[in-house]
Amino acid sequence: MKPPLALARADGEETLLAVLKGLEIQRTLGAEPVLTALRHFPAEPARVVDFPEELHPKLRESLLGRGYRGLYTHQREAYELVQEGKDVVVVTPTASGKTLCYNLPVLDRMLKDPDARALYLFPTKALAQDQLAELSAAIEALGKDVATFTYDGDTPQDARPSIRARAHVVITNPDMLHKGILPHHTKWVKLLENLRYVVVDELHSLRGVYGSHVANIFRRLRRLCEFYGSRPQFVCASATIGNPKELAEALTGREMTLVERSGAPRGERYFAIYNPPVVNRQLGIRRSALNAARDVSLSFLGQGLQTIVFAPSRLATEVLVTYLKEALERRPGSEGIVRGYRGGYLPLKRREIEKGLREGSVLGVVSTNALELGIDIGSLDAAVLVGYPGSVASAWQQAGRAGRRTGTSVAVLVANSTPLNQFIAKNPDYFFGAPVEEGRINPDNLQILVNHVKCAAFELPFVGSETFGGEDLGEILRFLEEEKVLHRAGERWHWTSESYPADAVSLRSVSSDNFVVQDVTAEPRIIAEVDYDSAPSMVHEKAVYILEGRTYFVERYDHQERRVHVREADVDYYTDAITTTKVRILERFAEEARRNGRRSHGEVHVTSQVVGFKKIKFHTNENVGAGELTMPENEMHTTAWWLTVPREVMCGLPYGREERRDGVVALSYTLGQLAALFLMCDRHDLGVALGDNGQGEARIERGLRRLGAGKGGRDEPLPGEDYEPNVFVYDAYPGGIGLSEPLYRLHDRLLEESRALIAACPCADGCPSCVGPAGEAGSSGKAVALAILEAVLHPRNPSVADSEESVRSGRPR
Repeated sequence: MKPPLALARADGEETLLAVLKGLEIQRTLGAEPVLTALRHFPAEPARVVDFPEELHPKLRESLLGRGYRGLYTHQREAYELVQEGKDVVVVTPTASGKTLCYNLPVLDRMLKDPDARALYLFPTKALAQDQLAELSAAIEALGKDVATFTYDGDTPQDARPSIRARAHVVITNPDMLHKGILPHHTKWVKLLENLRYVVVDELHSLRGVYGSHVANIFRRLRRLCEFYGSRPQFVCASATIGNPKELAEALTGREMTLVERSGAPRGERYFAIYNPPVVNRQLGIRRSALNAARDVSLSFLGQGLQTIVFAPSRLATEVLVTYLKEALERRPGSEGIVRGYRGGYLPLKRREIEKGLREGSVLGVVSTNALELGIDIGSLDAAVLVGYPGSVASAWQQAGRAGRRTGTSVAVLVANSTPLNQFIAKNPDYFFGAPVEEGRINPDNLQILVNHVKCAAFELPFVGSETFGGEDLGEILRFLEEEKVLHRAGERWHWTSESYPADAVSLRSVSSDNFVVQDVTAEPRIIAEVDYDSAPSMVHEKAVYILEGRTYFVERYDHQERRVHVREADVDYYTDAITTTKVRILERFAEEARRNGRRSHGEVHVTSQVVGFKKIKFHTNENVGAGELTMPENEMHTTAWWLTVPREVMCGLPYGREERRDGVVALSYTLGQLAALFLMCDRHDLGVALGDNGQGEARIERGLRRLGAGKGGRDEPLPGEDYEPNVFVYDAYPGGIGLSEPLYRLHDRLLEESRALIAACPCADGCPSCVGPAGEAGSSGKAVALAILEAVLHPRNPSVADSEESVRSGRPR
């Protein structure tokens, strides 16, 4: 496809297009272009309508004074629906003015009814601070006293009583609502009695286990509002998501009205997909995505174009920051023009980086998806995405951070070597034409629900006729009575434990305890924090911890005290942890023979452990060493889909035992990568592991193989003749979030597409684009994986067909 690059532009736009032109002419080995797709999205004009007649005159006057000549069509539609008393969800693109969709009806109500109150919820403290500034500017222009405050973990203790008494608008986050407001509702009587609006921004971020928690928090909030005599309306705003109405209704428990036709203008945009060149045709090895992203980013930054780079992990973020700082901060006075941004940075550092981006003193920022949300970072020229972020919605959200206001912008997706990324790079029409993913939650997940029933009972006693979610509340209350935390008196259930239940419930992870990172190079000081789940892989002993281009050596990992000691060290490598996972089946929800294999889904017990690490040299990505570790195990119950390859199929393969083992490892790599694509979920929502239905344990985890037997690693026992492998793809959250059942339905498509991807890959023995590098999947891994899929999908053995029928009918073989 010939991209439309020949149009005349202003200077900045010409520079952007010149950079794209330079990428377009690059080639890999042979004649394959590295720019596999370039889409042009023309500018769209605004659709503006008059202010509503019933709008308060002061508010109309204020808007005119701030340069508004009317409202975008979706802003007026949202205002009118809220005036009708409806619960509303607004879903329009990035920078389309969603904020006014809720600020306008809220401020209008405050002007007409000074006793009215509103609660604003944002997923992060950073976004809450950002929105406070915008709302405060609007209130200042009104010249009226509409007291607006943030209330979060950073709010000083001596300011909190005043906020509870005076605030018309309280801006907070779900975590603070959960721990700091609802359990102390008697101090918030004025807010709860007069609560008219609950504003929920960035709705699309409330999915998975986090969204399941938040749905229960809203159940608790509605319960308290009913007790105090109020029934607030919910006004939700979201970036593009596949099921906004359904998700909003599942979260709020209310029937929602959808506003989705945007009237905002949009600047001209280009979206390119860049597939790094092949550097070894025989092994199918492409250039490192990190190195390619560095060069693509430098092509923009070197021209003075303000650029944001989205990296797939915290480690990748810090490695890229190191690379870009080395290239761009050589001259005196250039320090700080490239910054990193990720979870774990202290709040003041994050505010400083955001301000630098708005003011232009920061030319480039490398971020995890922490900047995917709508924090105001000004108008950027280019966005570089290092790898497909796992969902269509996230890809467009990240791309939309460039060109948020007006003018031409460019987004470049740099594909990595995984099958998922290579599928996107080689099938760009799939990406550009794919429906946006749906947000899924499971608020009735028993582990989550029981925890919030405890919190609700602490807040108000339950009465016999109450409901709370879709499960049998009476059974849960009786269970908690047996656990000695509730006491029944007549028809009421009272909290009797001395514990504070909200403190024990973390909304985002299994544990609420973060690890603090303490630099002991000179005077000990806290430089960062790491969440509980990430700590074993990021800051284990002997790890290299990177913070904005500076490297630190981890000297001490204290799991009990949640503390890590690091010392600054000048090293030319970084570390990458190796994790092994074991899965045990607890219960099968469904099982069915499919052709020559079996599909199942059910409840499983997952045990994961960091067992070692690799040392990776900067720039060259050479493996320069490895080490063993024994970190604490992490256990959880969750749900999974799994493929069982019958022993008859395995024994019928013309390969040895080790080769058959390698083939299953290779197959698991492909299935795990493509499962996220066809489920349309985030790649991090899924885990992949292997198991054996035969006698003995098959330790065939990819992580152990990476250590290398006989080189400080461990030998893996070979499968016997009764080897019947299971390939598990599981929900990576305790209790599961409902992904295993749709994957069970997608079983045939997943296997067919995996077979097609492996067969079409031009590599000889396996590569990161199909079954993983040949060295990890064994020299025969690709061939055996393909043979397994062929045997499973195309039955030829009557005896296997007979065994399928026995599985379906439940008869023993």
